[in-house]
Amino acid sequence: MTEHEDHTRRKRRPFAGLRNNFLAGLVVVVPIAVTMWMIWTFVGWIDSWVLPFVPARYHPDALIDTLLGDNEWFKMLFGEDVRINVRGLGVVVFLFFTVLVGWVAKGLIGRSFLAWGERIVDRMPIVRSLYNGIKQIAETVFSQSTETKFDKACLVEYPRKGIWAIAFISTKAKGEIDQKIPVDEDIISVFLPTTPNPTSGFLLFVPRHSVVELAMTVEDAAKLVISAGLVYPNGKNPSQPPVISQPPVIKPE
Repeated sequence: MTEHEDHTRRKRRPFAGLRNNFLAGLVVVVPIAVTMWMIWTFVGWIDSWVLPFVPARYHPDALIDTLLGDNEWFKMLFGEDVRINVRGLGVVVFLFFTVLVGWVAKGLIGRSFLAWGERIVDRMPIVRSLYNGIKQIAETVFSQSTETKFDKACLVEYPRKGIWAIAFISTKAKGEIDQKIPVDEDIISVFLPTTPNPTSGFLLFVPRHSVVELAMTVEDAAKLVISAGLVYPNGKNPSQPPVISQPPVIKPE
């Protein structure tokens, strides 16, 4: 392209520079704005549930009005009635309440009270099934034991041969599941998440030879699922597996 053609092309697109700057700005601003909006909405949602249980006289606007309501400078600045929305107060109350319940539940009195409550729930047909299911999910998700965590990321052929999907290895199948499946090898239970919401998915029981373990971590595999294949573990060169540090090999003399 000659210098004259390049000059003519730039004249035809006088706003190309502004457009590029605008798009570059969106790349920076949109993720930050969406993240802040999601956090603000989530915190406000918790506040809307928790704050109604807090007495009105202990709300931030009532406390500030009680402490500074007689101050003339404060009245000139904010008026007679103070209306202040403090985001996050409900979250703080919720966290404090949750920590307190956990502390009580670890004690002898708390454990006895929970056992008594669960015995009552076990006598309720519909409530019993709902409570036990939610309890098992909560214990699996929030348990601090490493035995309830996903072990590794893997590939399985789903929904048919020739199509591969990312899944997470859970445990080796046990009990009736392992006995009823007519395969002369270990049966592995894997969780196959959906995209872009990995909290839903399918529980699959597959033979061990059908599971292809991946070198990437569970966290990296989850990012790959959530991003619909856009974020790979090795950002510098996605075609290569992630670099995993290996311990040094000491050769005998």
